[in-house]
Amino acid sequence: MNTFEAISKRTSVREYRKDPIERPLLETLVDSARRAPSARAVEPWEFVVVTDRDTLVRLSETCDHGRFLKGAAACLAVFCRDTKYYLEDGCAATENALIAAADMGLGACWIAGDKKPYAAEVKKILDVPREMKLISLVSLGWPAEAGEQSKSRELADLIHWERYNKKEE
Repeated sequence: MNTFEAISKRTSVREYRKDPIERPLLETLVDSARRAPSARAVEPWEFVVVTDRDTLVRLSETCDHGRFLKGAAACLAVFCRDTKYYLEDGCAATENALIAAADMGLGACWIAGDKKPYAAEVKKILDVPREMKLISLVSLGWPAEAGEQSKSRELADLIHWERYNKKEE
């Protein structure tokens, strides 16, 4: 699959089969995340891969919009040191992981983190130092069924050439 196909194929998957994800695939996923661009090459990220069922359930009960995490085979938790561009860097790493997951045939869903009230509790559950910032939790698993592609806006409706609102005729 080429890059554009993986980007186009990516959907938010919230229902998973019970099958585990092999450790080498999870390592490849994290390897993809760590190769994201980073402002000034700081690479402030750290990744916690969770496969323990009890921990996945605790995380799912902690996150207000992540209850489906308890049915996932794994969770990728993305954290960053508090640098000037930690959020941009961490989001780029998260997106790389999501695209890699789609390429591998895995289902995934980005669960928000940085400004959520549960961020401190997630850090506590995963023994992450207080100074680290939770960027995202990504549920991972083999999709229970084929995900439905999101309805994206038409390219012609959102692309602008040279200046905003100036469309090519």
